Amino acid sequence: MKEAQLIKGQLFVLRAMQFVNYGTMVLLVTYFPLYFESMGFTKLQIGAIYSVGPFLSIISNLAVGLISDRTKSLRRILSLMYAAQILALALLLPQKEFGLMAGIMALFYLFQTPMNTLLDTVTLLAADQMKRSFPAIRVFGSLGYASCAVAFGYLLKIYGSDLTIVLALCTIIASLFFSFFMSDFQAKLKKFEFNGLWILLRKRETLTFFVLIMIISVAHRMNEGFLSIAMREIGANDSTIGFASLASSMSEIPMFFLLAKYGHRYRELPLLAVASFMYMIRLGLLSMANEPWMMVVVQTMHCITFAIFYLTALRYLQALIPDEYRSSGQAVFAVVWSGLAGLIAGTLGGGIYDSLGLATVFQTGALFALIGGCGFLFAHFSRRT
Repeated sequence: MKEAQLIKGQLFVLRAMQFVNYGTMVLLVTYFPLYFESMGFTKLQIGAIYSVGPFLSIISNLAVGLISDRTKSLRRILSLMYAAQILALALLLPQKEFGLMAGIMALFYLFQTPMNTLLDTVTLLAADQMKRSFPAIRVFGSLGYASCAVAFGYLLKIYGSDLTIVLALCTIIASLFFSFFMSDFQAKLKKFEFNGLWILLRKRETLTFFVLIMIISVAHRMNEGFLSIAMREIGANDSTIGFASLASSMSEIPMFFLLAKYGHRYRELPLLAVASFMYMIRLGLLSMANEPWMMVVVQTMHCITFAIFYLTALRYLQALIPDEYRSSGQAVFAVVWSGLAGLIAGTLGGGIYDSLGLATVFQTGALFALIGGCGFLFAHFSRRT
């Protein structure tokens, strides 16, 4: 009875942390660019601020992953990272000058970029130890993203973009609060050996997986990074942009439940190839959209692109990396998924945007998705021969 209550309590904590964490993410992805735009920053300056995040994520994800696996103190690390983010945003709140704001945002990103990875790590470990499904916990992140996209869009429409940082402070403070009640799911894992991790990462199968993940992530980041700017360019207001985020996050919820129940029946590499080809179609459609409502409709394809791709990639990663290296393996995944791909998407996409326009940005993303999908199919058939 006591164990059942403990599991129930931890499920609530983990689901709440996923919910509020993705409430923060909707602000960072959708509304922070609009906040900086309202401050009078140019697109080049906004792009410079956002390019710092992927670069710093390479350092912070690897450092935090290795420290977490070696010390087995993931719970404390989460709390410290949230506290540092709160301090950075408090410093950002009164600032108006670009140089100072860019520096503070760099500090913020140093502690924020590993958060999705850390939460996925602890959720995967907890789901395994409590005999629960990872997607059934992770889906609360989607619920948080969806509900906050609507609520924050409504609030920002009424009170203006100046409220953006205050809302981010509220969600991160809530995350810090819940982190105090999380159990230590790393305590029972085997001792971390750096040589063992290095051997795993050098395997051809692992290297191929990470390269293909990076290729698809470039396509994903081009959608994520340029969508709100594209919608604003064709006349969308903050509320409509929020509905685009709502459409994507709501669409992935039923897919998470389907994958939790039936996903194990299908091989990972073919599923990843299907999701990649759907990314190609999604970005191709975005390149042709000339009305805000068209972009909102296209975002419903999130369920057959991101939802399938991300959960299947994590399932495949679990098969490649043992639990004692879970944080480090997830950190490498995050470096590829967010860091390297984010740098490529930001710099390449920004250059293409300035010279050829947004349609070409999305077309380039579609090309990356096509290459990645073919790569996953090739990897699948190579394993069978």
